[in-house]
Order: sequence, then C-alpha cells, then structure tokens
Amino acid sequence: MQDTTIIELRNRLRQFAAERDWDQFHSPKNLAMALGAEAGELLEQFQWLTEPESSHPDPKRRQAIADELADILIYLIRLADKLDIDPLEAAFAKIEKNAEKYPADRVRGSMKKYNEYD
Repeated sequence: MQDTTIIELRNRLRQFAAERDWDQFHSPKNLAMALGAEAGELLEQFQWLTEPESSHPDPKRRQAIADELADILIYLIRLADKLDIDPLEAAFAKIEKNAEKYPADRVRGSMKKYNEYD
C-alpha cells in the first residue's frame, strides 16, 4: 500500500462513486461540508483525553482515529478532484508560503502566529 499514489487513490474513489451513482451528490459544497463533519468526528476521538492518552490511544480508539483519518482523506481527494486541484502540488506550495511566513530562525520553539512577531 505504501507505493499507492494519490492518482491511484483518486481513480479508485472515482470508480467507487460511479459504481454507486454518487457523483450527483459529490458537489464541491457537499464534499467540503462532509470533510468538515469528518474532521469533527476526528476531534471527538480526542475529546477529554489527556496529552499522554492522545499520544498513545488504546487499540480500539486508534482504529477509530484511523477510520476518521481515512474519511477525511477520501473527502479531501474527492474535493480536490472535483475542483481539479493537485493536492500534493497545493501542499508543497503551501509549505513554501509557510516557510516565508514562519522563518525557522525567527519562530523556532514558538507557537506565535506570523503576525505576532516584531
């Protein structure tokens, strides 16, 4: 599985949706809303855990977290596909933008936002 590409995943998701005639429901708006809902379900898995518990969840919770991460990735890939956005290209471009906003020599070890620096 490690060698599976984003394109292969995108194609499998296209096929999955087509086989079920779900493309009609997969508008960017609906996919973005579903993505937000799944992110909320991921947050729910961490609610009330201590820091150590969140770093080392029990096997049952770990599987639930993996399922929510998968749902998020699925909706993210579908949304990117519908909008013809390459998610890897967008991620690498965003890392470059963040590197400019947060130069390592100025922000190392700090959680301040870029606009909070002198």
